[in-house]
Amino acid sequence: MAYNVVTVFGGAGFLGRSIVNTLARQGALVRVACRRPDEALRCKPMGDVGQVAPVAANIRDDASVAAAVDGADAVINLVGILYESGRQSFDAVHREGAGRIAQAAASAGVTQFVHVSAIGADPEAASHYARSKGEGEAAVKAAFDNAVILRPSILFGPDDDFFNRFAALARISPVLPLIGGGHTRFQPAFVCDVAEAAVAALTNSDTVGQTYELGGPQIYSFRQLLEVLLTVIDRKRLLVPVPFWAAMVKAFFLELSPAPLLTRDQLRQLRRDNVVTEGVAGFVDLGIAPTAPEVILPTYLSRFRRGGGARKAVAAETTSMVQMR
Repeated sequence: MAYNVVTVFGGAGFLGRSIVNTLARQGALVRVACRRPDEALRCKPMGDVGQVAPVAANIRDDASVAAAVDGADAVINLVGILYESGRQSFDAVHREGAGRIAQAAASAGVTQFVHVSAIGADPEAASHYARSKGEGEAAVKAAFDNAVILRPSILFGPDDDFFNRFAALARISPVLPLIGGGHTRFQPAFVCDVAEAAVAALTNSDTVGQTYELGGPQIYSFRQLLEVLLTVIDRKRLLVPVPFWAAMVKAFFLELSPAPLLTRDQLRQLRRDNVVTEGVAGFVDLGIAPTAPEVILPTYLSRFRRGGGARKAVAAETTSMVQMR
């Protein structure tokens, strides 16, 4: 193991918890850096007593970031937002925050740095989210030139935002929206695979300074993802195409909410495919065989079936008993 103490910024989040768990299993001392350390308390049982420690850190504050990386061998930055709220802007979090963490890590003598960005990160992108992600990568490289950049596609796994949200909607609505006709392509990545990739980036010397795009084994259109979802939860719903202009109008009003379900900037992102760029290094180059959604989705979406999947289980058991007779 090339590291002993690892600071994980955003370690209390969806991907962060998987990374903390993976690091703890490998024996690392893990600092879970986040604005509210109480949110990281659920990470403490992932390691032995004292192995996983929540620490307070605000990526907009130089002093708290410096304290979080002091004495660390490696730093992983996962901090990101899907929409802007108050001082939590894309620029403040994705660009300035990422650069501040990388600069603090370099000043503290940290030897390894992994920055998790996103597929589609581009300083010239139409979407402010994707543009800030691209600028954040540049800021990290400027401060820590040996940093490893990971760009995952949309993530799936327990507590994910995409499949859980649409499964919940399918439980109460007879229709599901196909934004832009459902043609946008995605390459979903299993959260545990991405966690393994982040840790592999710390242990494999060949990854230094490299960029990896992390997508699953198969590409799906938005329509196909919803069809897979409906098959898993055993529900039939009408898939209705919604043109981008109509979705833009709805998003305008949804943005009035403190936590909008959809924003106009997210719709700009949906105009571009979210798949791995041909020729760019990925999971295979890190020695990881990516997992397909069909393998994992049934393990955590069964609660969205009628009866929570219990009826199907009872029916299968009854059929088995009849066949045995």
